[in-house]
Amino acid sequence: MSQSEQQASPNLSPRTGQAPSKLERDAFHQEFHKSFIDPRFITVVDELAKVEEIAWQNYQDGRKAPITEKAGAEFFDPDYDLSAEWKQTRRTLLDAEAKQKDPATQSRVLLICASARNDGTCPGEISKTWRLTQLAKQELLAANIEVDILDLSLLTSDYDKHIHPCKGCVSTAMPLCHWPCSCYPNHAERQTNDWMAEIYEKWVAAHGVIILTPVYWYQTPSVLKLMIDRLVCSDGGNPDPTRTHGKKAAEAKAIELAGWDYPKHLAGRTYGLVVHGDVAGIEGVRRGLSDWLDWMGLMDAGVNSRLDRFIGYYESYAQSHEVLDRDQAVQDEVSNVAKAVANAVGELRLGKLSQPDKRLKKPRPK
Repeated sequence: MSQSEQQASPNLSPRTGQAPSKLERDAFHQEFHKSFIDPRFITVVDELAKVEEIAWQNYQDGRKAPITEKAGAEFFDPDYDLSAEWKQTRRTLLDAEAKQKDPATQSRVLLICASARNDGTCPGEISKTWRLTQLAKQELLAANIEVDILDLSLLTSDYDKHIHPCKGCVSTAMPLCHWPCSCYPNHAERQTNDWMAEIYEKWVAAHGVIILTPVYWYQTPSVLKLMIDRLVCSDGGNPDPTRTHGKKAAEAKAIELAGWDYPKHLAGRTYGLVVHGDVAGIEGVRRGLSDWLDWMGLMDAGVNSRLDRFIGYYESYAQSHEVLDRDQAVQDEVSNVAKAVANAVGELRLGKLSQPDKRLKKPRPK
């Protein structure tokens, strides 16, 4: 077969051979009971054994979505059995999008506090990022803007709260990555209580977003990176899982090769950034976040809306809050970020926010 013939009829079969085999029964038993080592559970050992047996059967049967309902006429395959949980998340996002686009509703900005520290867990103290988030909140409320706060530190302090990691469906084929994400919950694998269903709604409902984050080892904190990776479905994701009949990789590859428009589900919102550190890495993190948000089609609110600053440069961690107390300049700069986003949201909703490249067609839409 010639090279041109091979290109005309590509092999769409997914490459396999990496994943390990399923757990044997004894190994499953060991994994299941790691959550129940507290001696208090001894009093319900018989009941736990019954629960374990059901969990084992669900694991064997791959019951990812045990509750389903027919997709309905609005989908490509109306008779496909969609996860009831996914359909509810989709309905919630559609309602949030309608409200966000309604000119009669109050402007709304999402503040994302990306520190993993709070006083409800091991550190025993609030983060400086939380304090900066409160400064931004005050400015937005003064501008008559509704404020929604996403405190990602709750991943470290709340009971059984998770942002499960992205599985990289998009790298097999973009249409395999569903909007909103359908990878979770996976009840067969006990990958449940995924926070992203609520987080998607917060992003969709917002007219503007401000991310406030510290630098951890030259990078964003893991709680923020988890959210960023799971937002990949908002940039090109497939809003109709019935087109790929769930996770049928070959079908998704065929759809992408036939032509995919990579819809940007969060484009058109405005954003601001506050990145702070104490030694190094602030500029790299700020640039990385700016590039990511630009790529998704969000618009920055001007030069003063993108801030990177050291707080307590090479000073002790123990007195970092006292350093912030004294640093009035950085407090005022954070307030300016919020003011810039408030102004941009106002112009955006009036159709006055300049987007010189809005009508340009990207030659490389991926």
